[in-house]
Amino acid sequence: MRDEARTSNSNVEGLKLSEQVVKTFRAARVFHENADRVNAIDFSTNGETLITSSDDESIVIYDCQQGSSKKTLNSKKYGVDLIRFTGLMHLTGRPVANFDPEGLIFAAGINSEMIKLYDLRSFDKGPFSTFQLVKEKDCEWTNLKFSADGKMIMLSTNGTLIRLLDAFTGQIKHTLTGFANKNYSIEASFSPDAQFVFSGSSDGKLHCWNAETGNRVAVFNAEHGCVQCIQFNPKFMLLASACNHLIFWLPHLDYDMQ
Repeated sequence: MRDEARTSNSNVEGLKLSEQVVKTFRAARVFHENADRVNAIDFSTNGETLITSSDDESIVIYDCQQGSSKKTLNSKKYGVDLIRFTGLMHLTGRPVANFDPEGLIFAAGINSEMIKLYDLRSFDKGPFSTFQLVKEKDCEWTNLKFSADGKMIMLSTNGTLIRLLDAFTGQIKHTLTGFANKNYSIEASFSPDAQFVFSGSSDGKLHCWNAETGNRVAVFNAEHGCVQCIQFNPKFMLLASACNHLIFWLPHLDYDMQ
């Protein structure tokens, strides 16, 4: 990898994520560590490490600051799937669930039509709030995530839409479309500042929308199959996407944005 790609995180320190910056993202490093589909990725909370699991039964740990793989572990006996550093596993069936940013509230999406909110300190009393939505007709919910500010809930599907909901009222704020999906469980993720939503697609492209307006900001060509995994680093200006290969994306600063 080029030195400029390896050190870009330090070079953009203090740079704020904006639509202008998002449009400059380029593939800085492509990793060919896996022989089969990468089925899950997750950043450590300090943003320094990324861990992946693959259908080739390997776990790979990456150094995000150096832009290099650190260690590969194999689990031929049991296989690996849905790897996470901490928190609740994301199930591709029903229901889907996740914690809010403070870890005190968790939401459960049921039958692709209902969201129930529970307080972890008293969840045995049942949900303290329930949002009833129109049942999805042509797809099912495959993942649920809160934005980092706790104001939005994102529902990913195995179809060609993503729902953004107001986390307090359950009202649908935006329906994000325009990406390809042939019945895959494709991950979508918020940026750490909750400004943007990034999603993979089945035709090898990455899509980005403004979470507040719902408008598409950019489309990137990953040039590698169906992109099912995508996450933004919680600390650094780094986006990761994966299919059979893992790609680190960084802003390409040809001009002064500071």
